[in-house]
Amino acid sequence: MSVAAIVLAAGRSSRMGGTNKLLETFEGKPLVRHAVEAALAAGLAPVVVVTGNQDAQIRSALHGLDVTFAHNPDFAEGLSTSLRKGVAALGGEAEAAVVLLGDMPLVEASLVRRLVAAFESHSDAPAVVPTLAGEWGNPVLLARSLFGDVAALSGDAGARKLLATRRDSVVEVPVADESVTFDVDTPELLAQLRSGGVRRAQD
Repeated sequence: MSVAAIVLAAGRSSRMGGTNKLLETFEGKPLVRHAVEAALAAGLAPVVVVTGNQDAQIRSALHGLDVTFAHNPDFAEGLSTSLRKGVAALGGEAEAAVVLLGDMPLVEASLVRRLVAAFESHSDAPAVVPTLAGEWGNPVLLARSLFGDVAALSGDAGARKLLATRRDSVVEVPVADESVTFDVDTPELLAQLRSGGVRRAQD
């Protein structure tokens, strides 16, 4: 089964006080590189990285990795524009795509593989999501059957808006750590990440 990855790395980091969170380092690497390396280590292909804000710097942070870049000049108009750009860049081969957020560096390849395995067992499902204590998290696997609906999204709506109306058919994968709900949106959260104050899985 062919499963691709879309890594969303276009945002403005408006809550970070002037710095691009995706370029901040954790364990010696930019945050965005953690997300991309998880997708690659899980065997997803192609891995499409959607850029926008500071495009050149994001590309530099991912130097040497086997990825395809898709620049989104409309990134300021909301998350949907980047998701649409990523899906459009996949081509016709992928049966599904795992959508990863560039500011979630604790997501491991093992989790991505679990999402793919769940989809392989439920190939008629529109999506697979990880859950922590019943709460949906990220990354999310979207089946090709949803790609057309993604193309119709607008504003700051992401995949969650599509899945809310299909909740009964979405496959859930329970996890026991905070990697699927912890994203780095503020300097305080970055400090928490670096201090080790987040429960994470062992790959």
